[in-house]
Amino acid sequence: MNENPEVLFTITKDNLETGLRGYPVGYCTTSHVNPMEGLSYVQIPVKQCISQSPEAVIYLLYHGRQGSSSEVEKFAADLKKRSICSSELINQIHVCPTNGSPMKMLSIAILLLGMLEGKQDYAQDCLNIIAKIPQLCATVINHHAGWNSVRPPSKEFGYIENFTHMLNVPGSNPDSLNKVFTLFNILHYDHGGGNLSTFVGKAVASGLEDMYGSIASAVSALAGPRHGGANLDCLRFLEELLAEIGPDGTASQLEAIISRRLANNELIFGFGHAVLRVEDQRATVLYDKALKNYPENPLIKMALLLRDTAPNILKKNPKISDPYPNVDAISGSLLSAAGFPFPEYFPILFAMARTVGIAIQIVYERCQARGGKGTPIVRPKYIYKSRESV
Repeated sequence: MNENPEVLFTITKDNLETGLRGYPVGYCTTSHVNPMEGLSYVQIPVKQCISQSPEAVIYLLYHGRQGSSSEVEKFAADLKKRSICSSELINQIHVCPTNGSPMKMLSIAILLLGMLEGKQDYAQDCLNIIAKIPQLCATVINHHAGWNSVRPPSKEFGYIENFTHMLNVPGSNPDSLNKVFTLFNILHYDHGGGNLSTFVGKAVASGLEDMYGSIASAVSALAGPRHGGANLDCLRFLEELLAEIGPDGTASQLEAIISRRLANNELIFGFGHAVLRVEDQRATVLYDKALKNYPENPLIKMALLLRDTAPNILKKNPKISDPYPNVDAISGSLLSAAGFPFPEYFPILFAMARTVGIAIQIVYERCQARGGKGTPIVRPKYIYKSRESV
């Protein structure tokens, strides 16, 4: 795609009902995805951000530049002051039914947060929801899972350390879990302006809905298996492969399975991307972590074997433009190996992280775009078509 905003596109019938894929509609000031280089936060490759604290990376996205040590320290202190949810909100979450989707519960919790603590100020609510989303997500997971932790945030811990502290995961190693949660969190903060959850959140905000209603809608968009639930499908795929050929399966056995699935028009989960034409650098970071810390875990062994085997087969299919692993190919198995084998809550972790980028982008579109006027309400054109001609 030509990324020059001055270039005009001619719309034809073939461009309709394509999910607006590839059509520029605005600016993103937080991140960018290059087909050959991958994701960058502002202008820094995401793989260079993982050595920083979560607060430092959030500062980068929020301010559009890297902060000094003192600036990040002050910013982190401000987030910590904002981080504690009211007891009324926590009590309301604890009476939610637990027989439904945890992502729906999270959407409810975000709406309740807006009702009880919203400021009706996009800039302030942006910082508040970023600060509070770890406690909100920990409370939702604990309640939905029946772990019933009531640990409040601790003044001693940082952004993700507090999330790990509040999350009452049975039988886990907090240090191992915190390291993987931190890595997962930083890698998922933002991903351009046009991914479904981000676009939906900004579209809802364009009608002047508040931050919380907009983020709740974004979480609903994220919940589907084509977006935030994709790593669940990848994890189940790896489990199916393990059941069929075992943890010591060979490349030739795996090649036969992949070829059979392709012949039957079945998906190879975790491979391909709408923009990328190389291995997702977020996946590369997670593969490195998995290989270093959990090389003998059966899920990790299968994920690594699939990474080595699948691309060469997928490259032979002319319909496949990106045969390489995306972040979902490894994220779920790494979370499981680190002590969080609860795939129903993987989308919650994704939503917790992505709330950062979406909220910051909403502030830009509502308060800064077009010289401070904000973007207009989203209103694409649809062309009437008789159902008799469908």
